[in-house]
Amino acid sequence: MSALESLRRLTPQQRNTVIASYLGWTLDAFDFFILVFVLKYIAEEFYTDVPAVSAAIFLTLAMRALGALVFGLAADRYGRRITLMADVLLYSLFEFLTGFSTGLTMFLVLRALYGIAMGGEWGVGASLVMETVPEESRGIVSGILQAGYPSGYLIASIVFFLLFPVIGWRGMFFVGAVPALLVLYIRRNVEESPAFLKRQAEGRRPFLTVLRENIPLFIWAVLLMTAFNFFSHGTQDIYPTFLETQRNYSSYTVGAIAIVYNIGAICGGLCFGALSQRIGRKKAIAIAALIAVPVAPLWAYAPGPVLLAIGAFLMQFFVQGAWGIVPVHLNELSPDEVRGTFPGFAYQLGNLLASGNATLQAGLAARWDGDYAYALLIVAAVVALVVAALAGFGYEKKNVRFGTEEAEEPHGAMRI
Repeated sequence: MSALESLRRLTPQQRNTVIASYLGWTLDAFDFFILVFVLKYIAEEFYTDVPAVSAAIFLTLAMRALGALVFGLAADRYGRRITLMADVLLYSLFEFLTGFSTGLTMFLVLRALYGIAMGGEWGVGASLVMETVPEESRGIVSGILQAGYPSGYLIASIVFFLLFPVIGWRGMFFVGAVPALLVLYIRRNVEESPAFLKRQAEGRRPFLTVLRENIPLFIWAVLLMTAFNFFSHGTQDIYPTFLETQRNYSSYTVGAIAIVYNIGAICGGLCFGALSQRIGRKKAIAIAALIAVPVAPLWAYAPGPVLLAIGAFLMQFFVQGAWGIVPVHLNELSPDEVRGTFPGFAYQLGNLLASGNATLQAGLAARWDGDYAYALLIVAAVVALVVAALAGFGYEKKNVRFGTEEAEEPHGAMRI
């Protein structure tokens, strides 16, 4: 069955769930990526430097692990739907309040609180979707869901391109409160996960009990997601700063290039998500990651904005191509009883371990006389190889049926 055919066979309720979870991750990412465009301007207003302000990225990423655990446990106890609604409201609130920051300390505290709320969205939304759609649709739906991340980056790029000269950096964060309206759509159109309702009727064991039975799987998942987060954030977070400071491009040029590479990211996630339904999850991830390596020099060292945009399009096509498989891969590997917690917690612990990436790259660039390009290239090439190795030699349970004995196989019996 083709990817498009599998989407056409979704019921209206399944489509609503996919739309709601996609929008939740899109708008969450939009709120996050607003910051990467305005690091320089915040630093100027607070009389500090970019590395100091980039600590906000570190705090946001680090606190996402706590959010994934708290909201994941809530999703496994109270349900995916109600938890997702609460999470969207909270991250919208903290985003809005960020625009009122009076100094660097207040700004960093609010970004840390935002990180807690941001950390809960992905795991809850992904489990709700993957437990709702049929097995044959998971690959393409995974690509759609993960495409929400570059979609949010794309929206942030467009807002920066069109509105920043008018509204400034504070106005950018005020616009970030718009996602709160998504709660109305979820409340009206989305139902609870069928797998969660079945599990509630049967009872469930505590998260730590299930985790202890799957320690090797969990450790591998955290290591994989650490590499994945270095892969994405290492190619995204400092890239606009590289364009602004090393290449001295205007906000319009930076915004235009960002729009181009986020279109590439969306296309990559959809293509490789669908491809994984045919060739398998780990093979598709490894292919995408390996192809990113020869693309990296064009992405970092192209001599003009047009070639840089082409290199950035290709880089994000393969980076987010690999990422497009992550939602389905982690949810298929997760034990049934803790699917609201396990994928998101593993993902965000990886984020925690990779949370110093922006500060690391900014610091390396400063040490190398402002050479952001070299810092970007080194990180991208190394982590692409690590992602390919961890995925290629890791676990896989493609098309496992949720809520069955197959889904509850011990970690040693998983197909590798």
